[in-house]
Amino acid sequence: MKIIEDPAILEQYIRLHHFQKVFDVEKIPFKIWNLYEGEVLMEEGEELKELYYVVAGRVKVTTSVQTGKFLLLRFNHPLTILGDLELVRDVPIQSQVTAVIDSVIMTLPIDYIKTNEMTNAKFLMQLLQHISYKLQTSTTSARVNLLESVESRFASFLLSTVSSEPDNNFGQELQTMKIAEIADLLGTSHRHLNRVVRKLTEEKIIAREKNHLIIIDEERLSEMSQGIRFE
Repeated sequence: MKIIEDPAILEQYIRLHHFQKVFDVEKIPFKIWNLYEGEVLMEEGEELKELYYVVAGRVKVTTSVQTGKFLLLRFNHPLTILGDLELVRDVPIQSQVTAVIDSVIMTLPIDYIKTNEMTNAKFLMQLLQHISYKLQTSTTSARVNLLESVESRFASFLLSTVSSEPDNNFGQELQTMKIAEIADLLGTSHRHLNRVVRKLTEEKIIAREKNHLIIIDEERLSEMSQGIRFE
């Protein structure tokens, strides 16, 4: 993760996401960083030292299971707060967060927040909104992982990766080198997921070309996913 030194870029994201409606932005010690694809932002069990705001890009949130593998909880895109649950409950980091594509992160020191912002009603409302959304999506994620077929879960996964950012290729074209990781995230075997990929390819819902999976029929994928997303 690399700090962005240009104050104009920080100001741009403050205005874009309306932080001035929540904080006194003239005094608050925001920092802004580039987080690169594949880079881990948060590790389970570590102490939370900063509150993170995803202001550009996309990250995935996973949780570890007894086998040592990780299960997918959700993808997060702007504007998302990371560390809100840990801040409120005063517990170590509960999930691993990894950049799916190059992203931009704004940070606030936890010590500063505890000293200056925990009586800020607008900030507390912002936390409440984000925590309640995560509760909703965690319930959906649990249902998907426990009850839905691998085919349905994979369709939900593919559609959850589609980004509205025009320069992002992660959504419509997914590198097949990630297939083994995806199988672990979806709680299935690599062999089973490969069978699903082969079936969807034969039905021309996706295409497998060299090192990529390409979404061809997004409408049929949506039907298979039953409208559920890991978001």
